[in-house]
Amino acid sequence: MPYNPDIHHRRSIRLKGYDYTQKGAYFVTIVTHQRAHLFGKVVNGVMRLSEWGEIARREWFKTAELRPYVELYEDEFVVMPNHAHGIIWIKNDDAAGADVAGADAAGADVAGADVAGADVAGADVAGA
Repeated sequence: MPYNPDIHHRRSIRLKGYDYTQKGAYFVTIVTHQRAHLFGKVVNGVMRLSEWGEIARREWFKTAELRPYVELYEDEFVVMPNHAHGIIWIKNDDAAGADVAGADAAGADVAGADVAGADVAGADVAGA
């Protein structure tokens, strides 16, 4: 179904007034465009990643390499055929606020982003 702004209303699930640059655990779901099965397929109960799935996994964990204030754990991330789930931990680091706030101030809206065909469906607070 093509996008129709009259019936497709993307609502933010962010808490009003909450500072998402502060330390805490954030649950993130990334969904492919039109829920296309780009990341692989489940065979005999085991997820087999496609090249795109391998890229999604690799890039998720690269986040912690590029951002010293972020922690990611293997057992808190999963790639499925058309989406991925993960928990991103933002540590209390003085450098974190400057980098994260700068990205947000530049107009990055994670809840409404469309990056390389993948819609970031939302970021919830899992615990702060």
